[in-house]
Amino acid sequence: MNETPGADSFAELKRRQQVTDPHSEVVHFPASEGLPLDSGAVLAPFSVAYQTYGTLNADKSNLVLVCHALTGDQHVANPHPVTGKPGWWETMVGPGKPIDTDRYFVLCPNVIGGCMGSTGPSSLNPVTGRPYGPDFPVITLRDMVRAQARLLDHLGVEQALSVIGGSMGGMQVLEWAATYKDRVFSAIPIACAARHSSQNIAFHEVGRQAVMADPDWCGGHYLEEGKNPRKGLAVARMAAHITYLSDRALHTKFGRNLQDREEVTFGFDADFQVESYLRHQGMSFVDRFDANSYLYITRAMDYFDLAADHGGVLANAFAGTKTRFCLISFTSDWLFPTEESREVVHALNAVAANVSFVEIESNKGHDAFLLHEPELFDTVRGFLSAAARRRGLDDASTGS
Repeated sequence: MNETPGADSFAELKRRQQVTDPHSEVVHFPASEGLPLDSGAVLAPFSVAYQTYGTLNADKSNLVLVCHALTGDQHVANPHPVTGKPGWWETMVGPGKPIDTDRYFVLCPNVIGGCMGSTGPSSLNPVTGRPYGPDFPVITLRDMVRAQARLLDHLGVEQALSVIGGSMGGMQVLEWAATYKDRVFSAIPIACAARHSSQNIAFHEVGRQAVMADPDWCGGHYLEEGKNPRKGLAVARMAAHITYLSDRALHTKFGRNLQDREEVTFGFDADFQVESYLRHQGMSFVDRFDANSYLYITRAMDYFDLAADHGGVLANAFAGTKTRFCLISFTSDWLFPTEESREVVHALNAVAANVSFVEIESNKGHDAFLLHEPELFDTVRGFLSAAARRRGLDDASTGS
C-alpha cells in the first residue's frame, strides 16, 4: 500500500490516523467474538471507538446513549481531533446542559462502517492485510445497534436510562427500542423516520454515484492506490447539505447575494454566496470523512425499514414495549417531515406505549436538531429528568 495520499492535506492525514489510533477509548472484540451481520456475513474481529462524558453511577443506571448521524462521530462534546472544532452536540451535552453530564453518564460510539476508530472500510482486512475498501461487508442500522449493544455488555450496563439521537441517530434509537426492548428505559428519536423514503434513497444514490464517478475512487481501492476521491465526495456532501436546510433558511442566509463581487461573471465560478458556501462545505468534509464509509453508511440508511422487518406492520416492532418515548420533529424539515414521526407515534399508540410527541416550529430545516433551539432543549431536559425520577434516580444517585 502506498502510504502517501494523493491531494492530501494535514487534516486528511490526521483523519486517517483516527482509523487505527483514534483519540477515543476503543474496545476490540477478537475474532472469536465476531459480529453477525444482517447480510449473513460475520465481522471479525471488530472494534468500537467511543467517547464518554460524566460518571457512571454505582448501579450503572444513569447511562445516556447518544447515537450519531450519518456524517457525525463519537466526538459529541469535545474538540474534534481532526478539525479542532467543538463537538457536534455541545449545545446539548455538558455540565448543566439538557443532557447534564453532572447527572448522567453519556456514551457515544462511532458506528461500525465509520472512519473514526470503529471498524469500517478503511480498516485493515485481517485476511489480506490491506484496507477492506469495497470488500467490507454491507451493513445495516441493526448491525450498528448490535455492535453498540456489545459495547454496553463490555461496560457492564444492562439498560440505558435513555437512548437519544437525531436523523440517522434517531433511526438507531428506534432500532434499539425495537430490538432491545428491555435495555431501553426511555427513547428520544429526533427528526427521523421508521424507514428511508424513496426521495431520501434517491438523494443518497446521487451522492454515491458522484463518489464512484470520481476516477480517484479506483473501484473503491483508492487507499491502496494512494489516492482519494475528494471531488466526488465533496459533490456528494454538497448535494446532501441542501437537504439539511430549509428553503427559507437558505434564502435568509444567502438570498441571491454575490460572493465578493458586484456583478455576475458570465462564467462558472462561484458567483453566488450559496455556491461558495456549498463548495466550502464539500471540501472541508473530505478532510474528515472517508469516501467508502459514506457509501456504506448511506446504504445502511437506505435499507432501514422497521415495518418491513416486522411483518409489514410498524406497530409490531414495538409490541410489548415498556420504553417511554419522546419523539421530536421540526416543521421545516423536508428530509424527515413531521408526518413520518407521526407514523411512529401512531404505531406506538397502537400498542399502548408510553409516548409523547413534540413538533417544534422552526425555519432551520433538518439540521435544527443540531442548532440553538430552546424548545428542543427544554423538551429533552424535562423528559430526561422525568425518566430519571421514574427510574428512581435523584441527584445523589446520578453521576458524581
